[in-house]
Amino acid sequence: MKMTLIFLAFLFINHIGFSQNNFISGEVRNAEDNKSLPYVNIGIANKTVGTVSDHLGHFKLILNDKVSATDTIIFSFIGFKKEKYLVSELKNKNGAVLLQPMNSELDEVIITAKKTEFKPKKIGRSSAGLGLTHANFYTAYERDVDDRLSKEMGMKLKIKGECHIKDLNLNITSNDFKSLKFRVNFYRVEDGQPLEIIVDKNIIFEIRDHFLGWFKVDLEPYKIYFSEETQEVAVTIQWLESVKSDEKSKYFSISTASSPAHTSYYREKVMDTWTKRGHSLSMYLNAMCN
Repeated sequence: MKMTLIFLAFLFINHIGFSQNNFISGEVRNAEDNKSLPYVNIGIANKTVGTVSDHLGHFKLILNDKVSATDTIIFSFIGFKKEKYLVSELKNKNGAVLLQPMNSELDEVIITAKKTEFKPKKIGRSSAGLGLTHANFYTAYERDVDDRLSKEMGMKLKIKGECHIKDLNLNITSNDFKSLKFRVNFYRVEDGQPLEIIVDKNIIFEIRDHFLGWFKVDLEPYKIYFSEETQEVAVTIQWLESVKSDEKSKYFSISTASSPAHTSYYREKVMDTWTKRGHSLSMYLNAMCN
């Protein structure tokens, strides 16, 4: 009984120690050439703990009271193997976290050449609506904009036939920022949930100078093709970096509408579980489909 009490006390003290020293900082580099890796996903699964490295590969991972010393921190980046560390290991680690490049690429979905006529098609919601409801990246949980790093928002979109994706469009209704950087992610959908990424491209775009209205992300350079077997994908934008206009800057939102027939996705941090909502964000793909 005495040993059990000692063990429980040790766990309690250990947990309190991690709660008081509530962040881990470091940097991420390529193991082959030692170059910094920008915008690497870093997080603990289902603990609402996550971030991305900055443009120089540096990161600050804020922990919460759900985290223990034995939780696993995952580093994930397209084209590289995942690295995993216990919280206790990473707190005591000297030097950068090194990610190993992968030799093999993700399976790409390629359209085979056929004598088929391809026509322009908008996939998703191309209407801004009345602008009465908005999907905002800011919530009461964030103390500052850096708390939004790695947050994602997007839509499940139906792909009918073979399609070449040309661009992504979103209708911005509020924007307090001089500069914002997002990553576009395409996920396979299974049982209604986004799973693994299916487009092995690091698609990063920047929105500057408080831009409002329809914003287009050119996807032509990434040569994204879906076959008729794809049927549906989840398309999200992930918060990577921001520059505020002033200390009060906090809002960035996309117009949306309640729609039981459509599914939007949201998660607070990378590696958290997804929340589904019966909303239709003003977000669509321009594509050439048969």
